[in-house]
Amino acid sequence: MKSILRQKISFNVQRSKPVVIFPAKPTPHDIKFLSDIDNQTVLRYYTSGVHFYHADPSKAYEVDPAHVIKAALAKALVYYYPITGRLKEQPEGKLVLDCTGEGAMFVEAEADVCLEYLGDPLTPPFPFTDQLHFDSMLMGPGVINQPLLYLQVTRFKCGGFTFEHKTCHVIADAHGWAQFLTAIGEFARGADQPNVLPVWDRHLLLARDPPAPTHIHLEYEPMEDATQEDFHILLKAPVPANLVQRSFLFGPKDISGLKRYAKSLESVSYVSRFELITAAVWRSRTIALDYNPDHEIRVQFPVSSRGTMVPPLPTGFYGNAFARAVACSKSGKLCSNPLGYALTLVKEAKEKARASDFLQSLADLTVLRGRPQMMVARTFLVTDVTRASFQDVDFGWGGGIFGGMFGEKSLPASTMYTNFKNNDGEEVVVVPMCLPELAMATFKAEMESLIQA
Repeated sequence: MKSILRQKISFNVQRSKPVVIFPAKPTPHDIKFLSDIDNQTVLRYYTSGVHFYHADPSKAYEVDPAHVIKAALAKALVYYYPITGRLKEQPEGKLVLDCTGEGAMFVEAEADVCLEYLGDPLTPPFPFTDQLHFDSMLMGPGVINQPLLYLQVTRFKCGGFTFEHKTCHVIADAHGWAQFLTAIGEFARGADQPNVLPVWDRHLLLARDPPAPTHIHLEYEPMEDATQEDFHILLKAPVPANLVQRSFLFGPKDISGLKRYAKSLESVSYVSRFELITAAVWRSRTIALDYNPDHEIRVQFPVSSRGTMVPPLPTGFYGNAFARAVACSKSGKLCSNPLGYALTLVKEAKEKARASDFLQSLADLTVLRGRPQMMVARTFLVTDVTRASFQDVDFGWGGGIFGGMFGEKSLPASTMYTNFKNNDGEEVVVVPMCLPELAMATFKAEMESLIQA
């Protein structure tokens, strides 16, 4: 298992003034109601993503990617016109979307280095993304009455470029935003309309009347022994300077190593790549942070409901359509048992979240409890966007070197799995971690012991 220690690097980027991109044709001005899944308080923020593209020698420097993407964006916004609207808050705190056609924000930028300067391979966390994404100082507070989409295209000296986006999570999940970005790419390559037409249909995920949750949703359930200290994002790190960032790369050989270990455990049958990595990371991280053995520890991860609901959501639906699976255990039990124990908990949590009525139950619960805050005490948050196909978004320069969600830095309580193809054409899963220095060393040793077992 290869790992990369991320160091801060610096270079200069000159940004243009932001411009507003409007739909290329007139669009309806109406009010769109959001689903009760969209309206969860925890989704009221912007996610960030970045795509890196090599130069295309056939285009030389005559074709400007920023101009191509800008024109394609305007065409895509005709079909996805709600994205040009603004969120409004109703008296009871629920959000609706006013389709005002006010547009999306766009910035062009020039970097004074080549892409190669940023590192090889290009994997998160990216300690230089403050240069590549839309200047947060120009963004308003929160998501209400604000643009829902911010974009920046940065050209590099080598002819390569990056495409960065900040997207409001209330409007769409990773799958939905990937669908929209794919449509921009299709227009950039000359399409007359998106291959997949967008579907709003948020009424399909409204709470029943009266609300009647049928499942327990642990992300909204309190942890009995949690204290205020458990909510601190830095966990056991006394000062931020003690935190280090490292990306762990899981190639086919590493996954095979974990599978060999899993097969040696009688309690484990088939496991997916995600389940293997998540169980191993959760267990190793818990050991590294040396929690009180009697304290409850959780791992939480989203599970898409697009293929599990009955009837299924329509093709083209781009709203939030995921629930959260939560596995929990006493720290001592998680650390002292073999990996199979953690695997079983992760698999069981995932299976529960795949129930055909699980997302409906979540919609009911959020309304019944008045859109409660999510429980994050001693909870490790895992997000997997390796199946969202961000790296396949093609504006005419081919698929990206890397494409996915990112942060300027990874956070101690969360990680986001992304992926890329190595020089041998093998898919590699990237797991960024942020831990206190000594804990990181322990975590790395624990992971290596599982892979080499």
